[in-house]
Amino acid sequence: MLNVGRIAQLINQGEGLTIEFKKAKNALPESLFETICAFLNRNGGVVLLGVTDDGTLEGVDPAQAPKMLKELTNLSNNPQKLFPAFLLDAEILEYQRKVLIYLYVPASSQVHRCKSKVYDRSEDGDFELKTDEQIRNCYTRKNNSYSENTIYPFLYETDFEAGIVERVRRIIRLNRADHPWNDLSDADFFRVAGLYRRDYVTEKVGFTMSALLLFGKEEAIQSAIPHYKVDALLRKIDTDRYDDRENIRCNLVLAYDKLMAFVTKHLPDKFYMQGDQRISLRDKIFREIVANMLIHREYTNAYPSTFIIYKHRVETKNANRPHLYGQLLPETFVPFPKNPHIAQIFTQMGRSEELGTGLRNVYKYSKAYSGSENILFNEEDVFTVDVPLDNETESDRNVPENVPENVPENVPESRGKIILKLIKGNKTVSMGEMASILKVNVKTVKRELSKLKQEGILVRIGPAKGGHWEVSEE
Repeated sequence: MLNVGRIAQLINQGEGLTIEFKKAKNALPESLFETICAFLNRNGGVVLLGVTDDGTLEGVDPAQAPKMLKELTNLSNNPQKLFPAFLLDAEILEYQRKVLIYLYVPASSQVHRCKSKVYDRSEDGDFELKTDEQIRNCYTRKNNSYSENTIYPFLYETDFEAGIVERVRRIIRLNRADHPWNDLSDADFFRVAGLYRRDYVTEKVGFTMSALLLFGKEEAIQSAIPHYKVDALLRKIDTDRYDDRENIRCNLVLAYDKLMAFVTKHLPDKFYMQGDQRISLRDKIFREIVANMLIHREYTNAYPSTFIIYKHRVETKNANRPHLYGQLLPETFVPFPKNPHIAQIFTQMGRSEELGTGLRNVYKYSKAYSGSENILFNEEDVFTVDVPLDNETESDRNVPENVPENVPENVPESRGKIILKLIKGNKTVSMGEMASILKVNVKTVKRELSKLKQEGILVRIGPAKGGHWEVSEE
């Protein structure tokens, strides 16, 4: 459930590249699917039904809202309306005594058409791509941006783990009894979920990388993506090697289970009441962290994926194709799925929240779990997540567990001195990496760097991306 602050933020921000308001008193507006198509083809976005173009709240007729929600779901799975079909979930909410419908549309890894027309999105709204060149460029952009769409013509259902597809579909049915996928054949399910497709540029037809990663046998995955693995490590005592290890090479559905089992084995849970219901803080936080690792990794990159439990924190690292650079914060984060079809399967299974909601939940529950909100989601070529396990201060902790060898252990040092040593060891070290090592946010690192530059100790050579640091003196 969205909070009031998020809705207020969207309305105050106003319409733009990723936000659209539409009047919808008694029925879905005619232009709704043009906007949905445009969002799918560009960067995704949010549609608020019941709000005029200038941000005035008119609301939706409460009696008609459930009907409109059902119609929206049905039409999004109707290839005559939207092709390829794309499952969309909307939410009815109340804001300032008005009923609104909130619809989040992720960026898709495919090119979609609305009534046989291709739409794109700009700051000024939706527009139709009319020339062959424009449409071809849209396909090229998608193919270059989303590796999960890679087609393997010689991948067959016999290469899938036995029973895995039925298991996934059973979980989806249990999660939502009226799910529009429930009555589909397996072949139709694969097509509607974007796991079996035709590439209109290369003319290849077959199962995609997303299908292979979600359902494939280990040998099939290793044959196509030999560098794929997730390394789960416990480093509470032996910080150089490990106290326990799980080397995971199976498909993502099973990998999620193995990682959550590793979490349950090594991380404590705490008694927590939300209203009159007890919930697992550990599961609320780490199911999102684990799902994030698996959903948003760039699988064509051989950089190892790691999930490491230290004494005071949990750190994950993934290969990434960044959409933005820097720290992701709940109040400013704009969702952008890296593997939309994989993300959709996890969401429909109930293993992951909507992209932005999941991140906000980690921040929300971390305070109760560890006493700290000092969380890091840092997006660069390597995506880093750092979640505290307690509320120890930097001085209590002294030097972080993964500090480089040339930084003395167990000796309290100022942030500035540690930053200088990090830079001496790696002149291209990013602010996100510094923040991760120091267990602070990027803003704090920027402040320390500014001090060092003002003191003439540190100099930046070249641009923010592609440049490097030079230490002039201490």
